Amino acid sequence: MFSIGYLAQQSMNGVILGCIYALLALGMTVVYGILRLINFAHGALITLGAFFFYFVFFKAGLPFVATVFLLLGFGGVMGIVLDTVAYRKLRGGPEVALLITSLGFYTFIENFMKMLVSPQPYAFKVPQYLVTLHRTSYLTFRTIDIFIIVASILIMSLFQFFVKYSKMGIAMRATSENLEVAEIMGIEINKVISIAFLIGSAIAAFTGFMWGAKYGQISYDMGFLTGVKAFVAVVVGGVGSIPGAMLGGFILGLAEILSIAFLPTTFAEYRDAIVFAILIMVLLVRPSGIMGIKEEVRA
Repeated sequence: MFSIGYLAQQSMNGVILGCIYALLALGMTVVYGILRLINFAHGALITLGAFFFYFVFFKAGLPFVATVFLLLGFGGVMGIVLDTVAYRKLRGGPEVALLITSLGFYTFIENFMKMLVSPQPYAFKVPQYLVTLHRTSYLTFRTIDIFIIVASILIMSLFQFFVKYSKMGIAMRATSENLEVAEIMGIEINKVISIAFLIGSAIAAFTGFMWGAKYGQISYDMGFLTGVKAFVAVVVGGVGSIPGAMLGGFILGLAEILSIAFLPTTFAEYRDAIVFAILIMVLLVRPSGIMGIKEEVRA
């Protein structure tokens, strides 16, 4: 009933969606690892990044490469602003306060964007050479699809190298292990957290561009559910594990696309439920996630 070509095509679609989830999970897990913060406002950065690219490239007419670099800078700056305005004063307080604040800031940004750009979706356009169609024996894809896969792998590899071998990356890992001890050892905690927000937010803004380029439209509320799924990817892969977050993103992307492709069409509207069903199953079998490390519970 289903040919090899159909399986290959849907698998590629799943990998592309998985790349988007993995990048979002990557930025989210860094912040969570340090602050134990489920940063729902991370989803708002997807929306801000998508609309920033739309207005700078499509409306203002700046070159594509320049717009991408401006987008990364914009995302990084917004992350630092979010950390400074929303979270810095709450550090050391109850974790639930940070959670509620992140929800509040997401709601504020979403409604602000709704007033600014209107509730209607926007058609998202990219350079013509990125939408060129290619056909092989088993696959049909556009240049933007390859761009998303290559860019995602490059970003993940660079980030992994940064965390493992750079001085700031080592400081991030130390802060994630024990914030108080890291501070005693002379690590500038505020600087480390700001860098974590800068990198994670820049990646999130770039992901907003990739989402719009892949699916052809953007809207003021595009970030919430996508951000929630990214956090699901973090939990599925293993909280605190960077490779686990990326693995979780790919698992969710493939599961979401393949379930739509191979289940009866009536199941298509339940694609989000399938994602959360995977979360429940993983937590039942392995509560710490696929690559997570079980933490000791202190009395």
